[in-house]
Amino acid sequence: MTVQPLDALNVAHHDADILRMSNIRMKFGSVEILKDVNLTLRRKEIVGLLGANGSGKSTLIKVLAGFNSPEPNSVVRLWGETLPLPLDANRIRQMGVAFVHQHLALVPSLSVIDNMLISDTSRRPYGIRWRAEKRKIQTLLDEFGLAIDPTATIETLSPVERAFVAIVRAFAELRRSDAGRAGEGILVLDEPTPFLSVEDVEKLFGVLRNIKETGASVIIVTHDIDEVLSLTDRVAVMRDGRLAAMMKTNETTRQEILDTIVGRATSAYVRAPRTTPGAPNVSIQGLSGGRCTSFDAEIKTGEILGVSGLIGSGFADVPYLLFGAGDGAGQITVGDSDLDAARLPPAKAHAAGVALLPGDRMGQGGIATLSVAENATFLALPRMKGGFGISQAKMTTATQALIATHDVRPANARADLGNLSGGNQQKVLLGKWLAEKPKLLCLDEPTQGVDYGARQQIFKALDDAAADGMSIIVASTDHEQLAQLCDRVVVFRRGEPVLTLSGPDVTKDKIARACLASDVPQSQNSQLTEVSA
Repeated sequence: MTVQPLDALNVAHHDADILRMSNIRMKFGSVEILKDVNLTLRRKEIVGLLGANGSGKSTLIKVLAGFNSPEPNSVVRLWGETLPLPLDANRIRQMGVAFVHQHLALVPSLSVIDNMLISDTSRRPYGIRWRAEKRKIQTLLDEFGLAIDPTATIETLSPVERAFVAIVRAFAELRRSDAGRAGEGILVLDEPTPFLSVEDVEKLFGVLRNIKETGASVIIVTHDIDEVLSLTDRVAVMRDGRLAAMMKTNETTRQEILDTIVGRATSAYVRAPRTTPGAPNVSIQGLSGGRCTSFDAEIKTGEILGVSGLIGSGFADVPYLLFGAGDGAGQITVGDSDLDAARLPPAKAHAAGVALLPGDRMGQGGIATLSVAENATFLALPRMKGGFGISQAKMTTATQALIATHDVRPANARADLGNLSGGNQQKVLLGKWLAEKPKLLCLDEPTQGVDYGARQQIFKALDDAAADGMSIIVASTDHEQLAQLCDRVVVFRRGEPVLTLSGPDVTKDKIARACLASDVPQSQNSQLTEVSA
């Protein structure tokens, strides 16, 4: 692609900074969220924006997108032009800035085509040529190597497919802009990778590198430091609403970035030595449903069992089948309760001591518009009764105890759950289930979109629960998380387990190799007797 000067946008090509955000301050009520943030972006550059949950990353991105109105004296310069604040969202897009926001901004009941066209303001007044649009969108999906039906509704797609629809839509917006047509532009991605497999992440990164070579620039908000180190030119770290550091990626290390995020020297949570897990507490026989075709396992009292594999290999269905949140088959024994997976409503599973924390925390795990207290005590409402119905005092007391135990920030029981950062939302929802003391806790990607510090707190909470006798099963594609947390890891392929790693073999590298291997030697399959014995 030939890069032409953006005369129409008055681009100052002698100025290396195509975007300059200066002295950005932002308040929600009396609480100052952003404190004099200064961020720059250069042509043909990829900048990684990191920070703990609640550090202000997404708030800063929403200022750029025109969703948030910053305080007076904040300054945004784009292509050499100082823009009036708050920014006009339509003008920002027309000037060549495209966004993929954290919650994707897709309409579940509409088709892929509908969602792709929502942001296209170039439509002619005489209507939409649907066949032509379908062909155009199919071509775009094919360009990304995505086997997605343009006529499918968003609600029927998997989380990874939804994420790619949002990303492809942003690329299409960028191409339609004045900057995009000239080979330039800015793509902003706010946490785009939590739903993506290792292969899909690398596919996305390949696309980002390609658009960088055409002259465009990228800002990517993420918690994954390894992703940042492999992709970016510079790393911007936010802490407590301020820009704590701006570093050249090739001149820094993973540990330096971690320490900057946290604000002090830090290390990963290390499980305390404990005795071998006790007697079998959970027995699973012939479990199937979704893409899981067969799974047998025993989970001991106090054991944390991981299940993993490539996206679509079937492991991700296991937690939901155990909780009755899917059409399944097989026999499950939890303590003294025998459950038939073919006739297992979630209420019956819950009564037997099974709990589920789903991966889609705001879609399935919690209610964003209800308060922290309402979400935290939902399962315990029978215990919250007072003389005249539900006691608000009891709810508040129970919630404040949960907040203190799990270090939820802000420590406000009345705040809407949706206004908390992802990591703090997860701590509330996990604390809700841990307070019930289930016999079997099922987790799907428990630290997805959670910052490093909050991850360590969640790991400790789960480890403490296991030490108290709880059995836990964790479904995840985060191999580092599984290695840090689990006693054993079962790797799935084509719907069934093919390998079990235990003891010193539970490492990030060995889990990754097992998931990516095209085949597993028959001799290794003998280790599965640990699961089904």
